[in-house]
Amino acid sequence: MKFPVWIKPALLGAGAGAVALAFVGFSYGGWVTGGSASALAKKEAMTAIAAALTPYCLERSQSDPNSIQLLAEIKAASTYNRRAIVEKAGWATPLGMEKPNTDLAQACQLALSAAL
Repeated sequence: MKFPVWIKPALLGAGAGAVALAFVGFSYGGWVTGGSASALAKKEAMTAIAAALTPYCLERSQSDPNSIQLLAEIKAASTYNRRAIVEKAGWATPLGMEKPNTDLAQACQLALSAAL
């Protein structure tokens, strides 16, 4: 069977157009793979949880009997060490969890630092 002469250039043009469309879509069009979308969704969910639980953390810091001492430590500590103080105090550990939430601890230390 003999193909018409125009088939080869048409298929090459369609293939090149598909590759160009994919390149532009992933580079500039905002297309993402399933793995990237999942990672972005997890990050956004953790940020939303931290924002929702920040008042809980602030309330725990006010009701802690050692809060004056810990707040003084936070005020004296460098920016990089403040989150660890909040985590160690237990203020960033939501009810029912065993480990502190690092995003919550970061949001809480920022709110506490702004209030100091």
